[in-house]
Amino acid sequence: MTTAFRSISVLALLLLAACKPPATEMTLADKIARFAPTEITADVSRLSPGDRAALDKIIEAARLMDPIYFRQVWSGNVELLKKLAADTSAIGKERLHYFRINMGPWSLLDNNAPFIDGVPAHRPPGGSYYPTDMTKDDFNAWVSGLSEKDRAEATGFFTVIRRKPDSTLTSVPYSDEYREWLKPAAELLKDAAALTTNKTLKSYLVKRADAFLSNDYYASDVAWMELDAPIDLTIGPYETYMDELFGYKAAFEVFVTLRDEAESAKLARFSSYLQDIENNLPLDPKDRNPKLGAMAPIRVVDVVYTAGEGNRGVQTAAFNLPNDERVVQEKGSKRVMLKNVQEAKFNTVLIPISKLVLDPAQQKEVSFDAFFTHILAHELMHGLGPHTITVNGKATSVRMELKDLYSAIEEAKADITGLFALQYLIDRGAVDKSMESTMYTTFLASMFRSVRFGISEAHGKGVALQFNYLVEKGGITVNDADGTFSIDRTKIKDAVEQLTSKILRLQAEGSYAKAKALLDTYGVVKPAMQKALDRMKSIPVDIEPQYPLAPPVPGAIR
Repeated sequence: MTTAFRSISVLALLLLAACKPPATEMTLADKIARFAPTEITADVSRLSPGDRAALDKIIEAARLMDPIYFRQVWSGNVELLKKLAADTSAIGKERLHYFRINMGPWSLLDNNAPFIDGVPAHRPPGGSYYPTDMTKDDFNAWVSGLSEKDRAEATGFFTVIRRKPDSTLTSVPYSDEYREWLKPAAELLKDAAALTTNKTLKSYLVKRADAFLSNDYYASDVAWMELDAPIDLTIGPYETYMDELFGYKAAFEVFVTLRDEAESAKLARFSSYLQDIENNLPLDPKDRNPKLGAMAPIRVVDVVYTAGEGNRGVQTAAFNLPNDERVVQEKGSKRVMLKNVQEAKFNTVLIPISKLVLDPAQQKEVSFDAFFTHILAHELMHGLGPHTITVNGKATSVRMELKDLYSAIEEAKADITGLFALQYLIDRGAVDKSMESTMYTTFLASMFRSVRFGISEAHGKGVALQFNYLVEKGGITVNDADGTFSIDRTKIKDAVEQLTSKILRLQAEGSYAKAKALLDTYGVVKPAMQKALDRMKSIPVDIEPQYPLAPPVPGAIR
């Protein structure tokens, strides 16, 4: 759920998902220009000599997640990359550059439209997790005949589905499918573990290395929750956004970061309010969690290096993990805030957007503190509300019931309940009252940032849903004279609470039909928003991170 934003990432330009195409087609150079090259680094001088040496080993292991993720996107990526790398012409270099930004030949900001000839017109909805000739009905028929254990593997995070010689389907563990990269990555993580003296980092590195080879990630997820070290590492298969068939399969990603101790301590106080917020959600009490996981750590970090899904297209600014419901039930969720990435996005993208889309009287209310705090609230709220549910007398989960709609609904839930939670804390004096005058306006500006990701992407679609619902309820008003938008403070709180309740209730019911109806009705870009988006041509969509602590390796994917 990385979040959260997996959380808040940034913007797109001319051609927007599900919107009418521009009169003149963008060139490849135009598309690349939507990503502003930005140096992302951190202060390593605070690390001990052992941790500094461990960091280099960790970065080596992190690089090995790229070729795995690259293969998960599409089975034809490897051969295409070789072809692109061999073309040294100017246009060839542009194709390779944009291919690396997207980690494939489909433009993520343009509704996954191909930008290279000779590839499928649409990215396979199941990536390479499933056989290309397999339908949903094929999979469901096969799964229905499996034992409970085999069914859990087939629908689990960490297997791919392949065909046997007789064409029947079978599950293959990631540890086998990607052993070529996981084995050396495991060795590097163990080398790093031998260099650090931090016990929690050592434990996580060893257990995650073991998980790469055993395909059992539970112990290492628990160790990640308990990680308390200057180096804060997230590495492995996590998010299921790319599995658009079922939302079952996890993509490999990495965030190599350094802890900001002062900011982490400042925000840790939010953890103490989580149960109180849960107890007061606008939801039937029977659907609330009477006891959240004991641990809900919040980490503020600066990024050193990312890889895999962590460095594809729009950059993640925060995330909430793990996704294993067993760990969430026992330990809660950890929220990781990527502060240096958020600052880069705020200055490069959000401030220019706010000057275009907000009523002049409300532009002064946009603040980094509100931006940063809502991202935190978004990540916190991923861990609250319904997760494990009962449908027709059977224990299941929201993720399993909403399937391909889960990601967009969950991202919308985290956003809107994040606003609800902050208002709840403001009303009780736990958050300064001044936040009320900035958080709604800052979020309004940020909505345009997120929708520019394209509404084929979970965050963008979830934001479109919220925007249209809040406009309908009068919480957001449109100035037809100049095309700007503003918050109606007399209506926004009620509108936020109504949408919070609506989304939480459909999750508690596990209602695929209600989720689909909500997204079909509201998860679209309407004319007023489109006109505003069309004025943003000169504003970058997002950053293209450059990592001086991990310079590119010649011949590597990036």
